[in-house]
Amino acid sequence: MKLIARWLLLAASLLLVAQIYSGVEVKDFGSALVAAFILGLLNTVLRPVLVFLTLPVTLVTLGLFLFVINAITFWAAAELLSGFNVSSFAAALVGSILYSACSLVIEAALDRLFSARRV
Repeated sequence: MKLIARWLLLAASLLLVAQIYSGVEVKDFGSALVAAFILGLLNTVLRPVLVFLTLPVTLVTLGLFLFVINAITFWAAAELLSGFNVSSFAAALVGSILYSACSLVIEAALDRLFSARRV
């Protein structure tokens, strides 16, 4: 149940990012659902490989290069889908930062909600 709620909320947050920032476009909620799924898949499969390959650069930049890796995965998801568009790499960077902030809030809220239901 938590996974489905997280997926729906992340899709809604992708629509919110598209409303807040003009460099990111999402066609409709269905496209946002698919984009949230693809982003999750890329973050699970591709992101760890990129983090490992760029570990020296990440260490030298004190972790700031992770923002670039997030932007790459965000941009890759937009390239794979037709209903999800990112206008440039800078837009992918800003969009990924906003999406990550929403993801942090969603994860904290869901953890609190689902841990309260167990007690």
